[in-house]
Amino acid sequence: MERFMQYWDDLDDLLGMIGLVSERIRNMLSVTAFLLMALVAQIGGVLLALRHPPLASAAAAMLAFLLLYHLATSRSP
Repeated sequence: MERFMQYWDDLDDLLGMIGLVSERIRNMLSVTAFLLMALVAQIGGVLLALRHPPLASAAAAMLAFLLLYHLATSRSP
């Protein structure tokens, strides 16, 4: 019976290890996706500025106003 419990304990350790590794992989994929989206947004902004400078200027101004509005209306930490 004690041997049987040892097998269950080993199985539990294996599943816990898989959970920890999968959490690291999930975090790595999340950071990679965030960095990729940030890079795509920056490249899109540069391409928009090269193709239609007034539209890019208007988009940048709108984003700046939204950021200022968010900073003015949100609670300070």
